[in-house]
Amino acid sequence: MNRSKVVTIAVALSCVASALNTPNAARAAQRSTPYPTMASLSQYLMADRQSEIDLARTAAPPSISDHATVWVLGAHGYETAVTGTNGFTCEVDRSWTKAFDDDNFWNPKVRTPICFNAPASRTVLPYTIFETKLALAGATESEIRDRLTAAVAAKQLQVPENGSMAYMMSKVTYIDDHVKAWHSHIMIYTPLALGADSGESWGANRDGSPVVFDSAHKMWPQPWALFFVPVSHWSDGSPAPMM
Repeated sequence: MNRSKVVTIAVALSCVASALNTPNAARAAQRSTPYPTMASLSQYLMADRQSEIDLARTAAPPSISDHATVWVLGAHGYETAVTGTNGFTCEVDRSWTKAFDDDNFWNPKVRTPICFNAPASRTVLPYTIFETKLALAGATESEIRDRLTAAVAAKQLQVPENGSMAYMMSKVTYIDDHVKAWHSHIMIYTPLALGADSGESWGANRDGSPVVFDSAHKMWPQPWALFFVPVSHWSDGSPAPMM
């Protein structure tokens, strides 16, 4: 979800690799990237279905996740493991839902629990489904990017519905090799045009502001502006580090 889908101000959350503009630079980056291609499928799957359900539910407080629909990853895509009642959908993102300039794009250790509210389940989560099906079918990173870009241009995938948000409050998440769990936070998705001012209208990325605007990634064809709001506790109620 994925989705995943995460940064600090400008860099730290996803530890972005710079967008590259020349073929030589691209080839050099390919050699230095620690995960240049997809690993074997088994490395991305969790053998214990219940463990994945439990991990997915750590994305949000139990008052939300205990009543959410829960998906688990199978060999051909996500499958419904639990049918919820509150409109939320919890799942565990894998690495291919990262930005296309991220050096952990194929890192099989990535496990990012995320819980989408109903609007995001309808209009943001389909991007995770789309990317996951392509990854599991053997598509390369560039093929996934090109197919996703084309689907957005053809309006086969929607812009985020108003009110789209997600919880990422799991202290056992593994975002990537650089930052592991980062901060407990919620994410807010807005149509890209509404974030075109680089978050100025939100007061994002200013001293003392709790709102972080994701401006780091240059290869992110999804039509949304993404804002992060760190919170003071993990989903289990224990204190979380603040920015």
